[in-house]
Amino acid sequence: MILDLHHVQLAMPEGGEEAARGFYGEILGLAEVAKPEALARRGGVWFDGPGLSLHLGVETPFAPARKAHPALRVADLDAMRRHLEGHGIEARPDIDLPGLRRLYVSDPFGNRIEICQTV
Repeated sequence: MILDLHHVQLAMPEGGEEAARGFYGEILGLAEVAKPEALARRGGVWFDGPGLSLHLGVETPFAPARKAHPALRVADLDAMRRHLEGHGIEARPDIDLPGLRRLYVSDPFGNRIEICQTV
């Protein structure tokens, strides 16, 4: 039986580690974690945050996920929007759902990322 969600993996192109660190680490504030030695030579980068593990793995040929996406929950969606836009990242609002406000951004590789706030 399933216990919980262990991690989410997104694809990135070869050589994109620094761009991933800039977006997921510096802008979104996730902490980089070391990949196991057996996987490190494959490229990519892993991050942890409160209640989540996000792995970026190299995929060749690379194609960004434009529909499938992780949803990252924040306490203050308006503050996050301002933070993202201050870094030059377009925050695209979407229709709110019952109990959920949300917007979308693209990571440096074009992967869709939902940022949401429960209300």
